[in-house]
Amino acid sequence: MHAVILAGGENKRIKIQKGLLEINGKRIIESSAALLEKKFNKVFISTNTPEIYFYLGLNMIGDILDYRGPMTGIFSALVYTGAPEIFVAACDMPFIQHDLIALIVSRYRGQDAVVPVFNSTPQPLLGIYSGKIAGIMENRIRYGNRSMMDLLTEINVYFIKEEDVVRVDPEGKSFVNINTMEEYKKLLDQSY
Repeated sequence: MHAVILAGGENKRIKIQKGLLEINGKRIIESSAALLEKKFNKVFISTNTPEIYFYLGLNMIGDILDYRGPMTGIFSALVYTGAPEIFVAACDMPFIQHDLIALIVSRYRGQDAVVPVFNSTPQPLLGIYSGKIAGIMENRIRYGNRSMMDLLTEINVYFIKEEDVVRVDPEGKSFVNINTMEEYKKLLDQSY
């Protein structure tokens, strides 16, 4: 199985590429790439600004449709790699836990997607998506329905129960993400 780091965000609320923010002296995308390289055959970065990430030495995937958002990144990765399924992680999640990755992978049995649940909410930007749904994604993207949560209502998703998720990630560290500079500064003040 291949992994894809979704780093194509529009950064509307934060004027810097979030994956380049540093936590504990290391850029988030560097930590994520190192973690994923231990578990997956190949790691790709989904981005429309590949020059920023060339230094990582990873393969880059640009959006093949001119619509921004995580669904377009996932769709483009499925098409580009031709892989039967891919593991995806957002670039702004600095504390993804190895054991949670292992749990997600262990639950994949050919479903359209495997998505963990935390705080009673599906977490679609850390999971597995099957190439079988590329056509559904393309249609949704082209017709302006790019909500990942809406997509989950249309496909065959295995939702990993929250009770199973908290066994391997009790505090939900894996789902911490950075959307604003205030959130980033707050994370720097906390010990993770």
